[in-house]
Amino acid sequence: MKNLLGYFIKGLLVFVPAALTVTIIVWVIRAFDGLLDLPIPGLGSAIAVAIITLIGFLASNYFGNKFFALIDQVFIRLPVVKLLYAAIKDFTNALAGEKRSFDKPVLVEIISGGPKVLGFITREDLSMFALSEHVAVYLPQSYNFAGQVLIFPSDRVNPLDIESSKVMAFIVSGGVLGKQ
Repeated sequence: MKNLLGYFIKGLLVFVPAALTVTIIVWVIRAFDGLLDLPIPGLGSAIAVAIITLIGFLASNYFGNKFFALIDQVFIRLPVVKLLYAAIKDFTNALAGEKRSFDKPVLVEIISGGPKVLGFITREDLSMFALSEHVAVYLPQSYNFAGQVLIFPSDRVNPLDIESSKVMAFIVSGGVLGKQ
């Protein structure tokens, strides 16, 4: 009976991640297909990828860049839309844009001799808050696309010599990514 329970748990550990991944992929494909009401499964997703790639191509040339800058200005001028659009744009640019902000991974000691957290320096000059000896550190949360910005004295922040993407993946996975 003990072996049977062990097999069941092992089966869950193999099945659940794969099943959830497939479920999410199918959900995304169906969502795109549902938007266009297409009879061929996956065609909506293929069209979405093609459109996004085309937008990237157009945004990479002079006239396309000007056109999308105009659209950007429209979104920024709309009262309520501005808040949502600006937040999403800043966050996506911080993660993957040309002006990435999460490029300085650090280890911060919360309490002297106590727990430490991984994060990213997002601003080194906080003189506007009369905190010239402090830095802003973004602390992403595990299993969640959220986080907090905390202010730490500069001497409590230790830069890490590791790729930012590896640190972000480690934090978001709760420290279990790549663990065998």
